[in-house]
Amino acid sequence: MIRFDKVRVSFDGFTAIPELSLEVEKGEFFTLLGPSGCGKTTALRTLAGFVDPEGGDVYVDGQKVTDLPSDRRQIGMVFQNYALFPSMNVRENIAFGLRVRRTGKAERERLVADIARRVDLTEDQLNKNVTELSGGQQQRVAIARALVLEPKILLLDEPLSNLDAKLRQQLRGELKQLQADVGITTVYVTHDQDEALTMSDRIAVFNKGRIEQVGRPQEIYDRSATEFVCTFIGDSSALSPEFISELNRSGTADLDPSRRCYLRVEKPALTTTLPREPAAAGTISIRGTVSARNYHGLHSRYTVNAHGSELKVLIKETGHPGPQPGDTVHVSLNPAHVLQYQATA
Repeated sequence: MIRFDKVRVSFDGFTAIPELSLEVEKGEFFTLLGPSGCGKTTALRTLAGFVDPEGGDVYVDGQKVTDLPSDRRQIGMVFQNYALFPSMNVRENIAFGLRVRRTGKAERERLVADIARRVDLTEDQLNKNVTELSGGQQQRVAIARALVLEPKILLLDEPLSNLDAKLRQQLRGELKQLQADVGITTVYVTHDQDEALTMSDRIAVFNKGRIEQVGRPQEIYDRSATEFVCTFIGDSSALSPEFISELNRSGTADLDPSRRCYLRVEKPALTTTLPREPAAAGTISIRGTVSARNYHGLHSRYTVNAHGSELKVLIKETGHPGPQPGDTVHVSLNPAHVLQYQATA
């Protein structure tokens, strides 16, 4: 559906994207994820036609669109600040692109009413000024304005970043459901790992203008291809060479202590007594000392010092008192969950 073929983008001598080759399948909710300044928004704007690459080509449905103006690419875009017109009511905002196209009044009204129903905007809301709407409702207006033109592709540039945390959480599910209902190919830009993991069919992780890994959320999280992906996505503990050597000594693990090693915080288990037998085949128990405990309601986050490592362990709360700082504990883990990467100079 979408293909970047060796796309290169520079600004005033600075190379924002050295070379981007990427494919997005039809109907996917595809996320470009990475820290600020990594090139993800530049890639999105290049697809939209707002940025001209100095090399390579962009294809949509097999057609090269590199030299096509943005209004001929059949792409709808929702900006970070929504870019709604405060002097217009909701209905007028949604119909704006149709007016520019010189769509007839009857057809325009039909299309606006149809898309309003699909994004759950009421007749009463259509007649309100956009400044009277909540942040979530304004987002629906921005999406409706993009979808009413019946584009092939919907682009979303950090559309939830200006909302409070609770509303952001609520709208993730709504936005993903809306995309699934409409069935439109969607490219979503965010720096928020939770958004990417919970909403995406696939994710491309960007770093300094290059893609580090492309894959499904679970693959990105559990089998991070590079050290950058591992440390950027989710939370993990860096394991010392001494800790790795102890794993090798205590069981059947065959890990390389010279490589950089990490363990996701939810993978290990914590007990105050040495388990009589492993909870699962291949599990190894390592003794350590609790240095910190942080309570988060549904779970507590422990820091355990063991063999030169500060091991972070996420434990679900049961209502019973857990280990406290200074307590000796046993951390059980499966060495197969350890992620290893070649040390770089």
